[in-house]
Amino acid sequence: MFAANAKPAPVRPTDVVASMQTRAETFVDQSLEWLGQHSLQILVAIAIAAVIVAALLGAKHLGMRLCRDNRTSADWRTVIGRVIARTSFWFMVVLAAQLVAGYAYAPDVVAHTIRFLFVIGLALQAALWARELILGLVEHRATRGGADHSALGSAMGIIRLLVTFALFAVATILILDNLGVNVTGLVAGLGIGGIAIGLAAQGIFSDLFAALAILFDRPFRRGDSIRWDTTSGSVEAIGLKTTRVRALTGEEVVISNANLLNKELHNMARLDRRRLVHKLGVTYATTPETCANIPEMLRAIVEGHDKCTVVRCGMTGFGASSLDFELQFDVHSNVYDEVFSTQSRVLIAILKAFNEAGIEFAFPTQTTFTAAPDGRLIMPYAEHTPSDEQRRAIASPPDKA
Repeated sequence: MFAANAKPAPVRPTDVVASMQTRAETFVDQSLEWLGQHSLQILVAIAIAAVIVAALLGAKHLGMRLCRDNRTSADWRTVIGRVIARTSFWFMVVLAAQLVAGYAYAPDVVAHTIRFLFVIGLALQAALWARELILGLVEHRATRGGADHSALGSAMGIIRLLVTFALFAVATILILDNLGVNVTGLVAGLGIGGIAIGLAAQGIFSDLFAALAILFDRPFRRGDSIRWDTTSGSVEAIGLKTTRVRALTGEEVVISNANLLNKELHNMARLDRRRLVHKLGVTYATTPETCANIPEMLRAIVEGHDKCTVVRCGMTGFGASSLDFELQFDVHSNVYDEVFSTQSRVLIAILKAFNEAGIEFAFPTQTTFTAAPDGRLIMPYAEHTPSDEQRRAIASPPDKA
């Protein structure tokens, strides 16, 4: 009864020191015995390990050469070169030792030590490789198609920090788990801490991921002319939290990235053509034959200008004071100044052609008719019937003296 409830004896520091001393003595004794009995196998294993390390150093040198040859680009060769170049010499040594430990008949204590160092080296090296690969993929994706590399500069710092923290946290957990440490509480603590940080910085992370979406998906680039709601302008800078746009009226408009992506954006820089629609009205005095000729007249005028193509043209209805026509044509240019000047020349040519053909443009008019109670049209003023004397005076004017 008392034995079941007895508390375990506390571990004294002297016991820990004695245990470590015993293990060290065992390691030294087994190592010396191993060196004396398997000296030839150890020398061959060292030679093989040296060859492995030399091969890995050659691969690292090749990766560094790939990076030097493509410093200004982020293609696949450069990304792979960066990953290989990040291989550390310490990892090469422990990897070679792990590979040749079995050939050299290493004792259990030595093999366990080599395996322990290999696990640590592999976890840390894998984190370094993964970081370089992820950052290289981010840069490659964001700069693909000749995009401006400077647009990614402001985001790479925070991306590198987040990726480094995440990867090395995973590497630390894997190391502790392989060493026999219970990491359940650590994983739970990291999860709760991550949720708390995410909720506290929700707005910041929302804009950050929106900035990454702009860099990756590229709905627009710096220098593009965009329009949303009632704002139009040219993109001047894409930051981690906001995008700055120079409006057509001259002021700088600053909008958060998340808010900007939630809107319907019009990228005017990617237009290969601009469609212009104009409505024309002619008077009701225009003859049907003339109305039938107006579409062909407008088509000839538009297509007589460079980079202009008529989409459709014709009569659309009978207006309150005009016969209505609609003209739709495309100007094949993404430069708005050129489109604007072409539109002006086309409209002036239409005005000149209509004046020469005697076709009058309609403007709002109204005609009033006055009727008697019986429906007979009458003048809007009282009628006056002249007398017989007034008629004679009008018929025979007086002689001049």
